[in-house]
Amino acid sequence: MASAKARMVARVATGTMVLGLMALGLAACSSSSKNVEPDANIFPKDYKLELMNTLQRELDDPTNIRDAFISEPFLTTASREQRYAVCVRSNSRDLNHTYTGSKDRIGFFYAGHLNQLIDATPEQCGKVAYKPWPELQKICFSDKGCK
Repeated sequence: MASAKARMVARVATGTMVLGLMALGLAACSSSSKNVEPDANIFPKDYKLELMNTLQRELDDPTNIRDAFISEPFLTTASREQRYAVCVRSNSRDLNHTYTGSKDRIGFFYAGHLNQLIDATPEQCGKVAYKPWPELQKICFSDKGCK
C-alpha cells in the first residue's frame, strides 16, 4: 500500500511539474512577442511632414526657402541594409538671411519614420526624380509674415 501511495504522489508531482513547465513556456512565448522588432521597411506615409518638421528645427533660417524639391520614397542600401530614403533639394538661408545655394539632403527612414537627415552625395540623390515641393517654401514662423 505504501508503494501505491508513493506512486500516486509521484504522478501528482510529475503532473504539477509538467503544468508548471507548460505555463513557463507559454509565458516565455507571450513575453517574447512583445520584444519583436518592427518591420524596418514600412513605407513612410508621413514622410513630407516628418522631413518638414526636421528641416524647421535644423535649418539656420527655415523661412523663405527657395527652389524646394522632393523625391518619392525609394529603397536604397544604407549601412548594408535596405531602407526607405527620400531626397530633398532646397536653397535656404543662413543666420545672416543670405541664401546659401541649392543643397541636397537625404533622409533615411526606419519602421516608417525619419531616422536620419544628412547631406547627400551625388551618388545618393544624383539620379532621383525630383518634383516641386511648394509646402516647404511656405514655412513661416513670424507673426508679421516672412520676407
